[in-house]
Formats: sequence, structure tokens, C-alpha cells
Amino acid sequence: MDVREDALRETIRELVSFESYPGEEAAVQSWFREHLSDLGFEVYEWEPDPELLDEHPSFPPVETLDLKDRPSLGGVLELGDPDAGPTVVLNGHVDVVPVDEGSWTKPSFDPHWEDGRLYGRGSLDMKSGLAACVFAALAVEERADELGLDGRIVVEGVVGEEEGGIGAAVAAGRNPYPFERDAAIIAEPTDLSLVVAAEGSLMKRLEIFGESAHAARTWEGESVLPHFERVRHAFENLERERAERVTHPLFEAFDNPWPINFGTVEAGDWASSVPSHLTSEIRIGVAPQETVAGVEAEFRERLDEVVAESEWLTEHPPTFERFSVQFEGSEVDRDEPVVERVAEAASDHGIEPNYEGFTGGTDARHYLDAGIPTVVFGPGSVDLAHTPDEHIEWDDVRLASEIIADATAATLESY
Repeated sequence: MDVREDALRETIRELVSFESYPGEEAAVQSWFREHLSDLGFEVYEWEPDPELLDEHPSFPPVETLDLKDRPSLGGVLELGDPDAGPTVVLNGHVDVVPVDEGSWTKPSFDPHWEDGRLYGRGSLDMKSGLAACVFAALAVEERADELGLDGRIVVEGVVGEEEGGIGAAVAAGRNPYPFERDAAIIAEPTDLSLVVAAEGSLMKRLEIFGESAHAARTWEGESVLPHFERVRHAFENLERERAERVTHPLFEAFDNPWPINFGTVEAGDWASSVPSHLTSEIRIGVAPQETVAGVEAEFRERLDEVVAESEWLTEHPPTFERFSVQFEGSEVDRDEPVVERVAEAASDHGIEPNYEGFTGGTDARHYLDAGIPTVVFGPGSVDLAHTPDEHIEWDDVRLASEIIADATAATLESY
């Protein structure tokens, strides 16, 4: 289906012009709400739900989250007899990661097209994908009568995806619409591949306690560093074991599919003192078929083994607690109608359907947990996400919007 190219380009440019960091999405959402309304969408709005988020296993304690004035939006188009057909959700997020302006050669929030590319923070991740969803929905609406389509299309612009999916978690868990949802496409940058499985992640904070002493008499203290090294080696051994034991066909290309990363390590407070306290923040990969709790138990057991071998650690046990956001792995069956329709639409546009596993988390897991079949498919390469001079190719955006339009129409016909 043809999309309104000039309007699509301008919508992307407007979206990218907003500095919509996590917690600062209100301005872009105000503009987006009006824009959707002007385009003929009926707009629904919801704020983060503290009670739901506090009970949700993905999120840290709700008092640590910034939830004020962070609306998510859903623009609805009704086709034919809307109650006689399914509802397809087209989803994108409006928040972007922070910018180090000194590393950019082009203004990060002054978007401009150059040589067929749009530069700006969020151009790739993922405001172009969100705009592509808007005009894909409108392209379907324009031909709905001709195709005899019934049902609804919802275009969602959600907040807090970079913080674990605040807006999507609430939309999935507390349906903000007076109708059910049957399928979803999330237009994250996948280089026009179909992401049908995603790795999860466990975030843990390890603390080890020693005893300080003057550096001239180190034997009178207990340094935390040798204990940390034993824990680190034990965890890395478990990482290697898991890479061999836990397998998934879409992750075989990765040398280390479920990695562990010691992202921060802080120890000691003075060069002339034995370090008596160490804190390390650790990210642990979780396979799509695993649970965060199950992987957590494996690493807890390995830590307990290290502790049991040390008289000091037995008497001064480390702490090993969750922090930040936890991502469950996710996967959708390839024979779900929405997956098949996206694959067919891509093929019709000359793109050989490519099914991939994604090594990061997406909002798809929230919709899948709610029983809504969801596939991730969108323009641009994730390799450019979060990078200086972030940009996207116009041809990819246009093509993605056309494919999403065709897939949406075909999905509406599938139910």
C-alpha cells in the first residue's frame, strides 16, 4: 500500500525535534496527541499505574520510578463494522536515551535530512518506526472499504521503554481500551527482519564485606578483592556452562548468547587502606525459554558454593540483590497470523523473510505476557541505536511503512 510520504517525513522530523528523555516525554506526547487527532484518530491516554508497576516483577520498587506526567497514547481507527473484526496494535516508544553532545558532529535534536538520511537522537530508535506505524494505519484506512475490512487499528506511542517498558506494561496489564486486542507489531529497528524471540536480562548488585587495615600491615585486614575474584571466576565458569547447555536455534550465531557483564566494580576508599567493601553491578543474560527467577537461582547457588568454601565469607556473607529493571525473555510462534502476514508482506516487497533472535529486551514481552501475539519488525539497524550521529535511511522507513500497512490489512483479514 502507498503511504503519504511527505507527511510521513514531516511527522518523523517533528517527533525527533523533541528532547524526550525518560521522564520528559510530556511535550512530545502533547504534540503527538494533537497530531493523531488531526489525522482522524480517536485518542486514548493512560498514565503509569503505580500499583501495577509495584506488583510487576520487571520493575524496581515503585518509589524509585519517576511516574509523574508521563502519558502514553493510543490512536484508534475503526474500519467497517469494528466489532465484527479484530484489533491490530502498531506500537512504538517516544522516549530516547541521553545524548553526549560532544560526541555528535550534527545537532542531536535539530533533525535534518541529508543524502536520504535523517539525523537526530531517536530518528532510528524509534520515532521513525512510530511514524511509519501512523501512516501505515492511515493507508489501510483509505482502502478499508475497497478491501471489505472490519476491525480496528491502534497506533500506540508509549513512554519509558528504555526503562523497561513503563507505558507498554500498563497497556498490556490494564487494557486502556473498551475492546480487546488480537495482535501487535512493534516497529523497533530490526533492519526489516522479523524478531520473534528476545533475550531477557537479570540485574543484580553484589556486595562483599572485608575488614580494613593500614596498608603497611595488610595481614591485619581482609581485602575484598580476592573474594570478588573467586566469585567472578565462578560466575564466568557458569556463563560458559550455560552457553553450552542452554540453546536456542535463533541464537546459535552468537559466541556467548547469555552473557554476564560486570558493568561496575567499586572497592576501597584510600590507597593506603585495605579495601573492606566492594559493590559490583552485574547484568546476566536470560534465554527466551528461561525465567529470570530460574537464572537468578542458578547464580545464587553458584555464589553459595563460593561462600561455603571460604571461612571468611561464611562468617561475613555477601549480599546479592536485584536492582533496576528485569527483562523476561520472550518468543512468539512463527505460525501466528500476524507473524505470517508480516513475512508475506515483506516477501511481496522483495524482502526475503528473515527470522531473528534479539539479544536485548523489547516491549513485545509485555504484550506476549498478556496473550497478544506480537512480532517486532521495523526500519533501520539496531547497531546504530544509542550511538552518536544516530540516523536512519528514508528508503527503509518508507518501505517499512508500506510493509506494515500490507501486513496489518492482511492480519485484519486473517481473523
